[in-house]
Amino acid sequence: MRGTVGATSAYELDLPMLDTTGLERAEALAATAEASRQHWLARTPLGFSLTRYQDAVACLRDRRFHSALSLIPQMAGVEPGGYLEGRRRSILSMEGEEHARLRRLVAPAFTPAAAERLRPFMRDVIDQLVDAVVPQGRCELVAEVCEPYPIPIICELLGAPRDDWKLFSQWATDIFRIFNQDLATDLPAIERASDELDLYVRSLVERRRTHPGDDLLSTLIAIEEAGDRLSTDELVMLAEAVLMAGTDTTRNQLACCMALFAEYPEQWALLVEHPDMAPRAVEETMRYLGAVRGTARVASEDIEYRDVVFPKGSLVVVALAGANRDPTTFPTPDRFDIARQGTSQHMTFGSGIHHCLGASLARAELQEALTVLARAMPSFAVDGPVEWKPPTFGIWGPARLPLRFPASAV
Repeated sequence: MRGTVGATSAYELDLPMLDTTGLERAEALAATAEASRQHWLARTPLGFSLTRYQDAVACLRDRRFHSALSLIPQMAGVEPGGYLEGRRRSILSMEGEEHARLRRLVAPAFTPAAAERLRPFMRDVIDQLVDAVVPQGRCELVAEVCEPYPIPIICELLGAPRDDWKLFSQWATDIFRIFNQDLATDLPAIERASDELDLYVRSLVERRRTHPGDDLLSTLIAIEEAGDRLSTDELVMLAEAVLMAGTDTTRNQLACCMALFAEYPEQWALLVEHPDMAPRAVEETMRYLGAVRGTARVASEDIEYRDVVFPKGSLVVVALAGANRDPTTFPTPDRFDIARQGTSQHMTFGSGIHHCLGASLARAELQEALTVLARAMPSFAVDGPVEWKPPTFGIWGPARLPLRFPASAV
């Protein structure tokens, strides 16, 4: 992402204004597409936005652009020096050698093969959830299937007992309030959940040091590279990151998938007829309607790109949803088609050094869920209004998704 001599400051350019605050999904996509037609760069109330695919990839792969997660309290108006600032840094916001070291150490634990080993357990979990609703002929999918689905899998991954699944579910829900742009209200719940989770995982780590099992924590404890090992604080941080990154995202993405298929019953019929298309269906639904619609970066120094200088401290929002609709990368991008080729290059998992570490796990979970749902509900329709979470939510999807379908005996 290097530029040329004679570059102009981004602040001096005549750019389209892009403000999607409070806009619904279709409105936000339309506004992003219009800004993208006018220029590859847009101005936002807090900085700039990249809306085209190649520019989004370039930004996320440029290590001089740092994660803006650490700026969330500041942008929310929370006074410096508070609770969140005192928390140890997460791998989700680390940069440089500190981040590279941790990714290097833990990468072997997050391979596609590691996710494959959990597929039988995933099938058991989703089978039980779906079997509980199919005899009724209707359900509220978010509460009865999507919300409870990923937690047992994350707990199984970490080696936490079944009795504690509900605890993990509530902790994940509360900690993820940090992305909902209402820290003044949510901070007490975030603090309480973070402290309780910290104590729990710390105790779990100590037990695994003396009694290792066939789980992620035991694997991470045993990892050693050239004498380098993970400390207890690092193990706790990683376990918490896995819970955060692997729960709310999967919940919301599965609900997004099913809400989308409700709009396109012919695509659902195609999946029912060809369940082996589940991997492609997952990629296309994540491209077309991703639960993570954007991510933010901050310039760690003056950065020159395409003859434009982003001064140090500039905030750049990467519009993942916009990049996923870039017609130069995805022909006829506004058409939802699970038979589409090349959708695995969508941006919903990000790119570069902060590309989702658990992408293989998430893909496997969604593939297993869609396969089971297609078998159990060969046809379905919405059974009332679909309620969506506020557009300010960082991890977004339906809040309620009532469905009806032919009842069947389990």
